[in-house]
Amino acid sequence: MHLLKPRLSEKAYATSMATNTFVLDVPVELNKHEVAEAVAKQFEVTVKTVRIVNRKGKQKRVMNTTGKRYTNRQGTQSDIKKAYVTLAQGSHLPFFEAEEAEAKEAEKSDKKADAKSKKEAQGVTATANTSAKAANKTSHRSLLRMRKSGEK
Repeated sequence: MHLLKPRLSEKAYATSMATNTFVLDVPVELNKHEVAEAVAKQFEVTVKTVRIVNRKGKQKRVMNTTGKRYTNRQGTQSDIKKAYVTLAQGSHLPFFEAEEAEAKEAEKSDKKADAKSKKEAQGVTATANTSAKAANKTSHRSLLRMRKSGEK
């Protein structure tokens, strides 16, 4: 049995939400069929398709400095084999549960904030209406006083 590690990134999360396709780092010696078998066994899901990508390791510059001496060497990252596993309808892998729970909580809090702002807006309009009525009453009273006293 081979160890398959999920690739946890924003792009992988977006792909999993949009097309139910999950990205896994797999050992270099596996092919598509073996990856599909391993995913089905390890996570107990139904696999629809598997696509494989071999990424060559990048060359990186490594500098060592000790006192006055320094050396410039070339280092390389290791090669990576990624598998894009599309699952059948109704199957799901639990890699992004924390993000999904966080998104649900954010939606709930947004709904609560919207409801609260609507209530506040209704309260503001009610207080604005009462203050407008009060202002109208005082202006009407002052107008009546002016008429009684003979001012224009």
